[in-house]
Amino acid sequence: MNTRAPRATVRGFDSAHFRHALSQFATGVTVITTRLADGTFRGLTASSFNSVSLEPPLVLWSLGAGANSLPIFSGNSHYVINVLAAGQQELAMRFSRRTDNPFEGVEYELSRTGQPILKGVSAWFECHNRSRYPEGDHVIFVGEVEQCAVHPQQALLFHGGQFGTTPQR
Repeated sequence: MNTRAPRATVRGFDSAHFRHALSQFATGVTVITTRLADGTFRGLTASSFNSVSLEPPLVLWSLGAGANSLPIFSGNSHYVINVLAAGQQELAMRFSRRTDNPFEGVEYELSRTGQPILKGVSAWFECHNRSRYPEGDHVIFVGEVEQCAVHPQQALLFHGGQFGTTPQR
């Protein structure tokens, strides 16, 4: 089965306009975490999270092809997708910056495979790093969910370049 379609021939916009249009789609905010072979933790903020399949349970997220953390996430067998709750904007900001240890002072517990799960998140998904697909200027990661948990609460959202939350229940 050929999954590649012919390329689009004409674009009526530039990259800045495209980015602005994309910003109009509200997304949830996640922090993807993993543990390196030497025991240190790494994490990054991502809003490119989506479900793929219920059977098998698959999710996806993407990472820039030039990101310093690409080899880390490409090479590890497991990672956790932490869905941030309202009030966790500081975590989103912390893991979006390059720092020596973004986990310093952050509460977490370990999954059965030793991956860090952030405390207070509204949901988390521990994934086997099933596949990666280079596409455009990003790499799409598909994870097979091995464990997950739900802690229903207001979600942290990102829209138009700003953080927000879902309405009160």
